[in-house]
Amino acid sequence: MPATEITVTSAGKVAGQELLVPTGEEGAHFAHIQDWLTAQLKAKKTVRDVSQKVLVKGIKQWAVYEGKSGGKPVRWVFKIT
Repeated sequence: MPATEITVTSAGKVAGQELLVPTGEEGAHFAHIQDWLTAQLKAKKTVRDVSQKVLVKGIKQWAVYEGKSGGKPVRWVFKIT
């Protein structure tokens, strides 16, 4: 299933989960989310799936990964189509 990286902003918490709102900006496209994940693992970057802890407004299927870049926490959000 194809995946597209999207930019989001946090809109607070809903039912114990963080609500993320897409800003409309799309990034890289992948034939499958596993392609991106494999590239991260080959680069020795540690990422973890936090999809169950967030809601993305207006998107039916998503995947969210969290890791660190330069000592700061970073999230990558993907729209699954």
